[in-house]
Amino acid sequence: MKRTFLCMLAVGVLLQAAAQVRGKIDIPNLPGYVTLKCDFHIHTVFSDGNVWPAVRIAEAYREGLDAVSITDHIEYRPHAGDIKASHNRSFELAEPVAKAAGILLIKGSEITRAMPPGHHNALFLTDSDELDQPDYMDAFRAAQKQDAFIFWNHPGWDAQQPDTTLWFPEHTRLLEQGMMMGIEVVNGEEYFPEAHQWCLDKKLTMLGNSDVHDPIQAQYNFDKGAHRTMTLVFARDVSTQGVKEALRERRTAVYCGERLIGEERYLKALFEQALDIKIVKVNNASVRVTFTNNSDFVFHLKKTAHDTRLVYFREYTIQPKGEQTVTVRLQEGIQGGDMNFSIENLLVQPNRGMDYTIKI
Repeated sequence: MKRTFLCMLAVGVLLQAAAQVRGKIDIPNLPGYVTLKCDFHIHTVFSDGNVWPAVRIAEAYREGLDAVSITDHIEYRPHAGDIKASHNRSFELAEPVAKAAGILLIKGSEITRAMPPGHHNALFLTDSDELDQPDYMDAFRAAQKQDAFIFWNHPGWDAQQPDTTLWFPEHTRLLEQGMMMGIEVVNGEEYFPEAHQWCLDKKLTMLGNSDVHDPIQAQYNFDKGAHRTMTLVFARDVSTQGVKEALRERRTAVYCGERLIGEERYLKALFEQALDIKIVKVNNASVRVTFTNNSDFVFHLKKTAHDTRLVYFREYTIQPKGEQTVTVRLQEGIQGGDMNFSIENLLVQPNRGMDYTIKI
């Protein structure tokens, strides 16, 4: 009976999907890797969310995501009076639906404790029930025993850190014992610059997730072009194991609103793969630089220190799927040089854009 119900549910999602167009977010692949659009922090009625697990898969399908993890709380289950089940149940219900929809579903749970150490997600679990332990370190050890990838959620959440975002000795302990591999640099639409710096300093994986509880459209206005906050994973292949390997190797970037946040090597590669840049010397007095954006990213460019004999824009925006031409004037007999600018919405350090140079 249980198997029949799950099959019927999967068929229902397929029929629903057939009446819809799977969403598409144009984000370039990087050389040697495929870029996967992922959300590793979402909730259902099996903890404090307000939707059934299959709905989370349908939402991901409509938005064009590649992978999700339902991370219901272990310790906090306000619907327990109505829904009594194993901590594995939300995954079990979503798994056949995800397979039918072509979405990678990663088994996860949220270890929900006071600060310190706060809330952490454990991904790639085999048995979520094993994390239900009185002592938080036992819960982390149970996740580690299952070879989980563990990351710290919303480190600057004001309900737990109302004044300052702090790193506690408990976090050092988790890090040193191999039980913290990453941090949410963005949760929902909230960016934590302290977490960004910690990831750079401590070699931790950067993540950004929606932490959605209500239907996703209640959190993002898709009619106006919004997208959920997501983690971009640069994987060797489209598989759960590919995602796991990339997370452990820190091959990620965070996509939140118009911002991309991550290590410079990955943001630079995304920028260069997203744009075609054509340089044409018009005459001895000017050069024409044309940017063709093949992605859904927007890029905000701001002029930085340069040879003042090159005269070009102060600020410029390259729109998604747009083409923009900039004329650079050559003065005082200069024949070329470096066109320097900062891409203001590509954050390679806390609240600092990525420097970039085009030689003309």
